[in-house]
Amino acid sequence: MRDKNTAALTPPMGFNTWDCYGAGVNEAQLLANAAYMRDRLKDYGWQYVVCDIQWYEPTAVNTAYHYFADLCMDEFSRLVPAPNRFPSAAGGRGFGPIAEQIHAMGLKFGIHILRGIPRQAVHRNTPTVTPGVTARMIAQGYSVCPWNPDMYGVNPDAPGAQAYYDSLFRLYADWGVDFVKVDDIANTEFLPHNPYSAKREIEMIHTAIDRCGRNMVLSLSPGPAPLEQAFHLKTHANMWRMSGDFWDRSEALDKMFALCEKWYTHVSPGCWPDCDMLPLGVLQLTETDPRWRARKTRFTENEQKTVMNLWCMFRSPLMFGGELTMNDDFTLSLITNRALLEIDQHSSDNRPVVSAPEKAVWTCRDKDGNDVYAFFNLKHEAQTLSFCFSDGDALYDLWSKETTALPDGALTLELGPRESRVFRILHKENKA
Repeated sequence: MRDKNTAALTPPMGFNTWDCYGAGVNEAQLLANAAYMRDRLKDYGWQYVVCDIQWYEPTAVNTAYHYFADLCMDEFSRLVPAPNRFPSAAGGRGFGPIAEQIHAMGLKFGIHILRGIPRQAVHRNTPTVTPGVTARMIAQGYSVCPWNPDMYGVNPDAPGAQAYYDSLFRLYADWGVDFVKVDDIANTEFLPHNPYSAKREIEMIHTAIDRCGRNMVLSLSPGPAPLEQAFHLKTHANMWRMSGDFWDRSEALDKMFALCEKWYTHVSPGCWPDCDMLPLGVLQLTETDPRWRARKTRFTENEQKTVMNLWCMFRSPLMFGGELTMNDDFTLSLITNRALLEIDQHSSDNRPVVSAPEKAVWTCRDKDGNDVYAFFNLKHEAQTLSFCFSDGDALYDLWSKETTALPDGALTLELGPRESRVFRILHKENKA
């Protein structure tokens, strides 16, 4: 039996198309971002290129979902890439050619799916891979996504239901998929009367990955995932969203601190509570409103560093949401801070030590056993934070790369509005 944790022993790092292209990404855009990752980011650990929602819809061009649009589907009721947007998929090749190109770059390829079976297949009563079993026979007609029109849930008790999921993931394995983000499956926000109602579909998907012959990362969306289901999530998935979609708003960042405090004890190799994508750089290239189209992140530079510092101190997966090819020097610097990325990938004992509405302090041990502390000013004005270390300790700043001595062990830190700092502690007894 496959150990699903081996698919993600460290938090996955990559790029996802949603924040910049919504539902409308195409093959050229996807591969351009992959090439940027190969050339500028791969050496820092970035490796996944993930194509988000609606890749099977020929008419998708922005963030809008087109209700009951004709979708591209094979003879067994499985969605396939739209060839007008992904030309290499023509002739039944699916995502195979794109995955092959991305693998040749030394990277990994991922896709987004919605749980279930296409409504189009159910309405047409098309076949599944199981002889005599049609889409209508395995669909759960009352189980629908509240924000996307494409799918019905799968009835776990129906004959042929598991076989349908197995056939999906065999197809994805044949394409060379390394990462699958499954949506409408972990949330409580949209279905408060029936939270975590897709529990058995999560189990079916886990089983299908085990059987497909390829080790894939399983990421569950959206959130908030229920804390009381942490054991189930850790048993069946590699990543699960702690919140709804995270966008570049100060209030959303403040809420993430509270979520990280709730979930930090559940972080472990192969099991990664997910803070969601990094809405940094240039976003929303397909937005119809010209006021927001191709805009820069609304986060201040201090807040952008705070996002990176929190995500890494918590050990969240890192999925960049902006258009990589439009990164400026500052944005590139955010995602190539090797010392900080090593905290995300290889630290331990990560936890909050101070949690308050206006400030936070997190700590961990880096891969060499050194203590690391992160200080966060959550106010929109300057603030002084004080903390005590041992006499003779010194602090190495992971951003400025400067060292500050603390002769009496007392730290007084002047932080600007929404500013944060991360320090490796150089203990007196360990200094050369």
